[in-house]
Amino acid sequence: MPYSSTSRREFLRRTLSTTAAAGVAPYFVPSRLFAQEHPSDRLSLGVIGLGSRGFDIGTTLAPFGDVIAACDIDTNHRAKFQSMLVRSGRSPAHGYGDYREVLDRPDVDAVIIATPDHWHVKIAVEAIQAGKDVYCEKPLSLTIDEGRQMIRALEKSDRIMQVGTQQRSMKQFVEAIALVRAGRIGDVKKITIGIDRAPYSEGIPTEAAPSTLDWDKWLGQCPVRDYRFGPKLKKWTAAKSLGDGGEDASNGHQEFRWWYDFSGGKLTDWGAHHIDICQWLLGQNGKDGGVKKVTPVNVEHPVEFDEKGNPKQTDRYNVATKYEFLLEFPNDVQVTVSSDARNGLLVEGTKGRIFVNRGGLEGKPADELKENPLPEDALDEVRGVGHPWDHMADFVHCIRTREKPVSDVWSHHKAVTTGHLAAISGRLNRPIEWDAATETIVGDDVANAMQKREQRKGYEIPEV
Repeated sequence: MPYSSTSRREFLRRTLSTTAAAGVAPYFVPSRLFAQEHPSDRLSLGVIGLGSRGFDIGTTLAPFGDVIAACDIDTNHRAKFQSMLVRSGRSPAHGYGDYREVLDRPDVDAVIIATPDHWHVKIAVEAIQAGKDVYCEKPLSLTIDEGRQMIRALEKSDRIMQVGTQQRSMKQFVEAIALVRAGRIGDVKKITIGIDRAPYSEGIPTEAAPSTLDWDKWLGQCPVRDYRFGPKLKKWTAAKSLGDGGEDASNGHQEFRWWYDFSGGKLTDWGAHHIDICQWLLGQNGKDGGVKKVTPVNVEHPVEFDEKGNPKQTDRYNVATKYEFLLEFPNDVQVTVSSDARNGLLVEGTKGRIFVNRGGLEGKPADELKENPLPEDALDEVRGVGHPWDHMADFVHCIRTREKPVSDVWSHHKAVTTGHLAAISGRLNRPIEWDAATETIVGDDVANAMQKREQRKGYEIPEV
């Protein structure tokens, strides 16, 4: 269904009539809210995508602003989100099924995007063009080319955009980078990134999409696919062996991550976090930085692929379930991405090693911080002076100061590109050489073509 535009006048007419009928006073104020312009110093926020991640984010927004618009194409998600707001003593916000109605509201200062991956860049680009600041969940892009589109849109605007790679606001990761920069482990020689196996399913039957869900809109730019759902199909268990995972298998909502139509699997899911920390630590997230070569050492998929890297079976999860990739960077540090390594980053140097994940920072160099602490400004040197440690608070801080956020689009694009390249190399089962300066795959036309994909008519990302 083509996404035709909605006129602002018609939108305002309908919104005013709705608020009047509900006994709610319409609240339209100028969109750039700063302390000197707004007496309560609170932002007016719109949340787009109200599934598990959007719901979680929505519960944390009260200190930073008022959610006045809540959008999801699943009416059940909208109802649950609005009920949560009411239970927490807040206004239920206006509910929408079309994100453009949120972007049309002049009183929405910033939007939180927590949709599935394949919707991120389209909504973010249009939000930027509508004059909104943007917080977008990771991974930012479905393809490498989409990341470039996002950067072009942002560079042509004066908007602030924060990516939801929250590990940049977790002290142990920043401290790990500071330890390395202070020479506490010597010269870095090897990094092992563990990001877990992806789930496996057998063939999932088709059925009608839930009545609450607009499946065609959910698919968006992606090829038309039947909705699939199967209760308690075989999946990888936490013990990493085949068994009855006891969970529903589907190609919608949370399960979208296990289909190349909509995601890159674990490589762009957990990989968006840990590869980002790795490249930040190595200083490879700058303009000229990035991976040089990606080699698939061992990659297992539940389906076969054609010569262009397309899955031959479309009735089951098809992302890599078990894998090991070797990443080569300009500084010759050996980096391995493995589904069987402990989740987190093991960083080995000439003087010692450390391990960091969301559980904390381990290793002798970390233990020695009690007697030999880092300089007081060491963490600021990594993260920047004045940035709040709460990730969403940093976004709000940067809205007001117009600084670049801790998790910016440029560095994130560099990191998630590595995840995309790994997914491409795994699907083609061959090494890929990457020219980071020109953002091209060297000597492989098929792999280079996989940097982008055709977008379904009516759902194209606007040209920038």
